[in-house]
Amino acid sequence: MAIESRNPFNNEVLKTFEEETDKEIVGKIDLAETTYRDWKTSNFTQRKELMLKTAVLLRNRKEEYASLMTLEMGKAKREAIGEIEKCALACDYYAENAEKFLSDKKLKVPEGEAYIAHDPIGIVLAVMPWNFPFWQVFRFAAPNLMAGNVGLLKHASNVPQCALAIQEVFEDAGFPKGCFQTLLVSSSKVNMILDDERVKAATLTGSEGAGSKVAERSGKNLKKTVLELGGSDPFIVLKDADINEAAKIGAKARMINNGQSCIAAKRFILEESISDEFLSIFKTEFENIKIGDPSSDDFDYGSMAREDLAKELEEQVQKSVDKGAKILIGGKREKAFFEPTILTHVKAGIPAYEEELFGPVAVVLIAKDAKHAVELANDSRFGLGGSLWSKDIEKAKKLVREVESGAVYINKLMASHPAVPFGGVKMSGYGRELSEMGIKEFINQKTVWVG
Repeated sequence: MAIESRNPFNNEVLKTFEEETDKEIVGKIDLAETTYRDWKTSNFTQRKELMLKTAVLLRNRKEEYASLMTLEMGKAKREAIGEIEKCALACDYYAENAEKFLSDKKLKVPEGEAYIAHDPIGIVLAVMPWNFPFWQVFRFAAPNLMAGNVGLLKHASNVPQCALAIQEVFEDAGFPKGCFQTLLVSSSKVNMILDDERVKAATLTGSEGAGSKVAERSGKNLKKTVLELGGSDPFIVLKDADINEAAKIGAKARMINNGQSCIAAKRFILEESISDEFLSIFKTEFENIKIGDPSSDDFDYGSMAREDLAKELEEQVQKSVDKGAKILIGGKREKAFFEPTILTHVKAGIPAYEEELFGPVAVVLIAKDAKHAVELANDSRFGLGGSLWSKDIEKAKKLVREVESGAVYINKLMASHPAVPFGGVKMSGYGRELSEMGIKEFINQKTVWVG
């Protein structure tokens, strides 16, 4: 089976790759295992030097790698450059902090000396999505390589050139061959990889369906997993919020990566008394978004990543409208291009309420009061991220504790950062990436007690 790299802006095939054979896959696992035996004995000084070199290379090549993202999945040039810079930040962060995070932790015991030692576990498989083709991988790779693990990447099939570029940058920085390898394979090969006893764990960012399959196979093999799945993040605006700021930030929060982000704000939950004011500003912000060639600075966003994804979004919107939702702005599709869209009059039982809309469509829900707003936020099978807007910070701090989500930001755009944990609850997955918690997910936390 061929793996295609195709430009969603004009549907041009950029490059074609042959899927790797079972023999080639086993060969890469062999190399990963051999490399791991040496890599786990390296010290933090060695690892830090290589990770800092990786950050330098990323910054030096940001235009090149950003262009690759724009070509393969249509990411706007300015956002693509920002993504590479964020990857470099993650490399710097773990280069500087890994040794501290994984130092022995002393325990209070009735006699003798006891502590927790943090040891690597081996090969970790990463199954990654196309929407942030560099960042999703680096937030896995940087902590795991610094921890002494090695990585195998099964990337989304529409971004093979990005996948190969990531392996390239680690090897060019001096990481031993086999520390990080890209597998050009389809999803059908994932079970074979998970069944290999040398692969010790798996992390996946993707759909609920893909996550449940990887979790099922990993469970059968008693292997740990971290899953970051879908999200339908609530953007709660209370009547005492700065409405102008909330509406303008809200438009950015919905349109991150042309709306193709798990943690993009998707459900805008507005207290009734300020809903008209918010929507007036919000609609104007959407009207000012320029859609066109993503490689040009003249446009804010380009097409969605694939035409089939735009068609799927169009169907969700149309079914929602058929069941009573109203289009305030947008709603039209042209091939892989989808207009920035706002849906109002959304009620329970329709796709816009129940499902994740993975594209530039904002869903508006009206709440009677703050309590009702939280109830609406929690009336979802997802629980990845969210934000709450209010000038009363103490009240906001109490309310966010009631929101069922892996993260809730107050008066701030929801976005990941290397210094804070990232992950979800409910059908948004489990486990955490980033920060100290992220680097300890695939570690043997070994208890040592000296008598």
